[in-house]
Amino acid sequence: MTRVVFAPDSFKGTITAADAARVLAEAWLSIDPSVETVLRPMADGGEGTVAAFAAAVRGAQRMPIVVDGPAGRRVETAWLLLPASDDAPRGSAVVDMASTSGIELLDELRPFDADSTGFGQAIAAALDHGVSRLVLGIGSSASTDGGTGMLRALGARFLSADGTEVAPGARGLPDIARLDLGHLRQAPQVQVLTDVTNPLTGPRGAAAVFGPQKGLVDPQDQRRTDAGLARLAQLLALDPSTPGAGAAGGVGGALLAWGGSLLPGAAEVAHLIGLADAIAEADVVVTGEGAYDGQSGDGKVPSFVASLAAEAGAEALLVAGRIDEDADTGLFADTRSLTELAGSGAAALADTQRWLYEAGRQLALRTPLP
Repeated sequence: MTRVVFAPDSFKGTITAADAARVLAEAWLSIDPSVETVLRPMADGGEGTVAAFAAAVRGAQRMPIVVDGPAGRRVETAWLLLPASDDAPRGSAVVDMASTSGIELLDELRPFDADSTGFGQAIAAALDHGVSRLVLGIGSSASTDGGTGMLRALGARFLSADGTEVAPGARGLPDIARLDLGHLRQAPQVQVLTDVTNPLTGPRGAAAVFGPQKGLVDPQDQRRTDAGLARLAQLLALDPSTPGAGAAGGVGGALLAWGGSLLPGAAEVAHLIGLADAIAEADVVVTGEGAYDGQSGDGKVPSFVASLAAEAGAEALLVAGRIDEDADTGLFADTRSLTELAGSGAAALADTQRWLYEAGRQLALRTPLP
């Protein structure tokens, strides 16, 4: 029997990884009902991280919570409780930035006032539950607050020269004169999932590189925020040049200072959901993401999944919302672009599920079945 593994990332803002895997599998089965389909929706620490674990880990339990979101209003979300294991006897918690303090939660960008408080509140809820390990996905952040909102939710205080609390978000960073970490909660085992290796400060740092995506476009504002991040790193005894410290607007650095370890997101998610074992006996592996471009070969989900398929001797296929001309598709036996199928990017976005289904059908039809 032919075994086909479906391991896409989310198509950001249009369809989750879990739904994408389901649609592709249904499309394939419509062509050949005899195949064995295995769904392993993937993530790299960004949008869909909680959903990927929920779909792949037996016994995982969603834990609803309401947090203070980056738009200044309450957000109903959840963290995920994973069953106890030898290395996490009281279970593990999966918390992602995207669903608690993510940029998709904003109606409009808030470069100075959005912060990571909701993410910290979800972490605190998991700690209250008593978990042994935190698995934290920090992609898709809405702010450049250096992780101050998250650390505040865990008990830290950020004080100005006169001893008052500074404003939240990037707005308050330049005013931080000292820290009060006396009530900061103790970190358990903390694994931080990210595909970002940027330092905290400088020309490749959080403010300069990722700030504009969050509305921090004025060079003077970027320099002011960068100086605030540098001062924060000094107070946290953190080397700002540490790779990954600039992830999620500096949340990566704050988690390093708290005791966390930064790990490559796609590889760690794959390990924790048993992707390599699922692919080991596969004939075909289908992966994908919203935009496959020149950056996608650098640790992103599709290239990582394709490398696992190659090791297992399986054929790798790619579906993407769009495939850029500079993208290296050499890892894949065949590809499908939803934009090309639909005729335009707008049409593909308007009915992603329809065109994803069509892409799955076409890939099934062209693949020789044993």
